[in-house]
Amino acid sequence: MNIKHLPQKPGVYLMRDSAANILYIGKAKNLCKRVARYFRKDAVHHAGRAAGHKSNVVYGAGAVSPKIPNLVALIRSIDYIASAGEREALLIERELIRQYQPFFNVLWKDAKSYPYIKLTAEDFPRVLFTRKKLRDGARYFGPYPKVEPLKKLLGYLRRIKFVNLRRCRWDLSLKDPLSPRKINSCLYYHTGQCPAPCAGRISAPAYARLAKRVEDFFNGEFKKLLKDFRGKMAAGSRRLDYETAATYRDFIGAIEHMAERVRVGEFKRDLVTRETLKTGSVTALMEALGLKKPPVHIEAFDTSSISGEYAVAASVCFVNGEKNTEHYRHYRIRFKNAPGGSNDTAMMNEAVKRRLAQLAAAGQELPDLILIDGGRGQLAAALAAMRELKLKIPVIALAKRLEEVYVPFRNRPLLLDRGHPALTLLQALRDEVHRFAVTYHRKLRNKGTLNCEK
Repeated sequence: MNIKHLPQKPGVYLMRDSAANILYIGKAKNLCKRVARYFRKDAVHHAGRAAGHKSNVVYGAGAVSPKIPNLVALIRSIDYIASAGEREALLIERELIRQYQPFFNVLWKDAKSYPYIKLTAEDFPRVLFTRKKLRDGARYFGPYPKVEPLKKLLGYLRRIKFVNLRRCRWDLSLKDPLSPRKINSCLYYHTGQCPAPCAGRISAPAYARLAKRVEDFFNGEFKKLLKDFRGKMAAGSRRLDYETAATYRDFIGAIEHMAERVRVGEFKRDLVTRETLKTGSVTALMEALGLKKPPVHIEAFDTSSISGEYAVAASVCFVNGEKNTEHYRHYRIRFKNAPGGSNDTAMMNEAVKRRLAQLAAAGQELPDLILIDGGRGQLAAALAAMRELKLKIPVIALAKRLEEVYVPFRNRPLLLDRGHPALTLLQALRDEVHRFAVTYHRKLRNKGTLNCEK
């Protein structure tokens, strides 16, 4: 089974049989590595041995089920749905298993329940971990695949009294206060680990403000706390107190895990069709260009000017066949065009060099593929920019007239069928970067015209 098309990114994989029926749905932090485990020789050998044991086998992310050979023998294709992170992959997996009920998911009963953090709907709310999401008016946050770091973080937040809500199991309300006997028997009350609304040490409105702070935190208001944790981690490292530094590093990791972007609310009922079409176009592009790995992250470049005036360039970014506007950039060209004409190749060289230099200097992930709007000249300019920066990234150009795909060191351009999913993706990128560049050019030109009229 060829799994080269699977990216080393989080997401959900769908294993299909010869009739395209879904056999199994799973999630992964790294799609390529996770799926590769099914096809390892030692996995099948291990599974055969495990099948002979009478003891129950628990199947986790790294475990091998004795039923794997039965599944692998039926697999004919593997689709994937890319996700923003592990949490989103978990939610997509759960929704798809519920919707499609694949045979092997039902057989293995591996759609396990992941915990939520619950802020109760009481007069004096508490924070709890729970695996059941009820319609009880409480606020639920999650689910979270990584639980232990969150428990440690919550324990720390309680110690510093950032999360300073009651921890007792008593039913406490404004209408039904606790008896003095119950209050005096509470360890949290005597050790000062509770604001003690039961004893009147804090008013109901003041307690509600504490609960709102906790709600805001679990809704993603992390900036202040992250800044504090990073400072303490750095201080611990400077003192060579690596244990303390590691603790704060774990807290930062827990917060970042909680802060993962989740877009599940955007998904419609045709999730599988729509999302696999996007990722399928990425796979088709990898195969058409003969790339070693799927071009999950693609950036496209274009320039725009009128006879060299108001010269600009733009770059846009697609991730998994989808627009990623956070990485859109536009540039005012510094290169001075000759009067009455524009040097498109020099402008392209500058744009590519500036963008890639920016990414490299910031230590950010470089694209898997660069697309240039133009022909051989623009392609050569982009290659020259990468040589200057000593970077090696696959780069191609798409010319509009016949939609030729120019590939370095290839004598003739590549001509893909008009309906080819790879060409459709390239056209979407080319059209988007052209739109973005022209819009910026018009903005500058209109501004210049207005200034002249003044």
